[in-house]
Amino acid sequence: MTARALVAVTALVAACHSTRPAPVGAGLTAASPAALGFDTVRLAATVTYLRAAAESGAFPGAVLAVGRHGRLALVAAVGHDGVGDRRPVEPTTLYDLASLTKVVGLTTACMLLVDQGKLALDAPVQRYVPAFRGRDKERVTVRQLLTHSSGLPAWRPLYREAPNRAAAIALVDTTPLISPPGERFTYSDLGAIVLMQVVEAVTGQPFDQFLEAAVFGPMGMTATRFLPPPDWRRNIAPTEHDTTFRFRLLQGEVHDANAARLDGVSGHAGLFSNALDLARFAAMLLNGGAWDELQLVRSETVAQFVERQNLPPGSSRALGWDTPSEPRDSGSSAGMRLSPRSFGHTGFTGTSMWMDPDHDLFIILLTNRVNMPHSPTAIRHVRPRVADLVMEALTDPEL
Repeated sequence: MTARALVAVTALVAACHSTRPAPVGAGLTAASPAALGFDTVRLAATVTYLRAAAESGAFPGAVLAVGRHGRLALVAAVGHDGVGDRRPVEPTTLYDLASLTKVVGLTTACMLLVDQGKLALDAPVQRYVPAFRGRDKERVTVRQLLTHSSGLPAWRPLYREAPNRAAAIALVDTTPLISPPGERFTYSDLGAIVLMQVVEAVTGQPFDQFLEAAVFGPMGMTATRFLPPPDWRRNIAPTEHDTTFRFRLLQGEVHDANAARLDGVSGHAGLFSNALDLARFAAMLLNGGAWDELQLVRSETVAQFVERQNLPPGSSRALGWDTPSEPRDSGSSAGMRLSPRSFGHTGFTGTSMWMDPDHDLFIILLTNRVNMPHSPTAIRHVRPRVADLVMEALTDPEL
């Protein structure tokens, strides 16, 4: 894979026969949909559907990126930035990734450390975080945190219970388990906060600084970071008016209140990015951990992390990542047509990304659906429909 200039358009990427595509930032090379095994008209129908969803009030706007074999077939931007903000969404618009932070940031950090032999998946968490104390917590492993089977509860109102980051982390570390380790799946933001501490203990660096130095910087993901500076805010889609403790419209500030109490940097939320950076990241994972001349992580480690763990039995979770839930009509954001080996994740603000190794395909959807308070659940229908429409556009799945 060669890191060349990325052609971003607001509809289908036209055939690109030139060896010098128009540059808008280092990234993937665009190719015609047909060259990547897509029916152009059917792929365009995905954009039509997405635009209609925006116009119906599912979200103010969205960016969709679709690619195969390390190249972009489509980057589409629809709608506008937010309620009362009529600026059109651009392919470069940044979004609050919410829980995509757990995979793009936290899981990738763990992947790197496992790959380097610095982190053991089946080691007790207390080896790395001695402050993680309480009944049965000596039995909680790193693998259980990654599969949301640690026994920790999903959430607690840290923003209300703690005055600062240090106090919030102390509350997380002393929160009692609600089930024995390894026995029950409970999707847990608290577990991600503990795992962030594991990463910081192993690396000796603040979480955000480690990710910038080890992942985002080497990958050239210049639009991906925690705590965007004020001069970025005009290019960031707003989320919603915070009614917890900030009491203002959030734009360029993390939406999640607990992440805000953690000063905007957490393992469970806080990252901002755009579809172009995430397309590069997805292509790297599908390419066995390699980007350009960089081997970020060994292909064997990528395969280990995206494989379903069956922990606890019946769970769809891989390590950090999710896989398509069964039966497919149960509402999985992966839709009905992605292969069983696909892996992905969603974010509460309206974001999602799915990668399908069998088709060497990625689908990235970024929205700020929380900016539309009257349609909070429409995204549940949009995500799987977008995935299905993209798959239906494939004319040569084996290409």
